[in-house]
Amino acid sequence: IHSQGFIQTSFHPDFVVLGETYSYNLDQITKATQLISEGARFIATNPDPSGPSESGIVPATGAMAALIEKVTGKSAFFVGKPNPLMMRTALNHFDMHSEDTYMVGDRMDTDVLAGISAGMETILVLSGSTKLEDIDKYPYHPKMVYESVAGIDLTKLK
Repeated sequence: IHSQGFIQTSFHPDFVVLGETYSYNLDQITKATQLISEGARFIATNPDPSGPSESGIVPATGAMAALIEKVTGKSAFFVGKPNPLMMRTALNHFDMHSEDTYMVGDRMDTDVLAGISAGMETILVLSGSTKLEDIDKYPYHPKMVYESVAGIDLTKLK
């Protein structure tokens, strides 16, 4: 954030930005709730409530955002997946078209939804949060499903 010309401060900031980490700090979460309650706008990177780790499931940005939203009564604006803005910005940056691009991810509710929302074909890999038996719980489906990224058959892509 600093490298993009923004000043990081806890004195009347315009925004509070919440991102992914493995060490959420209650003092920082408390400060964020106070700043948002005082008028700072709330931005979060992604709505994932949990994520995988070597030791099992762990809380993710969406879980912390929900905590802050509950305390402040203010909703976060999620700039990451599944917000199509992120996908469109990346496509524009690389001068690519959605019809020629695949979104590969391990979550139905963020990765696959982001790809579909941006008009891309989607590939779900089962090496993360979404399991094979979870797919039918969603009203949308990926074009292809593989056990991992290593198993993707490039000959089946357009």
